[in-house]
Amino acid sequence: MLKLFQTPQYRKLMTEHIHHTIRYLFDQNQEFALACETKYISFHPELPSEIKKTFRETVLFIISGYTYESSQLTDDCFSFEAGFGSENFGSTVQIPLLAIRQIFVEDHPVVINLSEPAPKDEKKDKTAPSETLSMAALLKNPENQKLLKKKEK
Repeated sequence: MLKLFQTPQYRKLMTEHIHHTIRYLFDQNQEFALACETKYISFHPELPSEIKKTFRETVLFIISGYTYESSQLTDDCFSFEAGFGSENFGSTVQIPLLAIRQIFVEDHPVVINLSEPAPKDEKKDKTAPSETLSMAALLKNPENQKLLKKKEK
């Protein structure tokens, strides 16, 4: 059953759902929390190892105050600035939308995501750019191949 939630179609559906939900929460000026899979999260600058080793497989981020104000949402990523550890080490956190397992408003889970970010080989397997597809379609016609040969001379 879990394979059902790892298809490109479902990943696209969940990415859009997570994106629209976060956008809606922003539009409503509503703070929220995210439970995220740690292995997909990046930090800029990188967190000190003593802080990073305190994270478990899933980490909960409370998106409120300055963290909420610094948040940015793109088509496939959510980022924000936050302070970590007793020294309040500042870092920008970048989370692929599909690494977000749950979104909470107060104590209520409003999104539950069972899909994971696509493997790197699946991401590379996107359809060719339209120029490549157009050229392939043109070259299928023998008359067009003659035109290409004339141009090369």
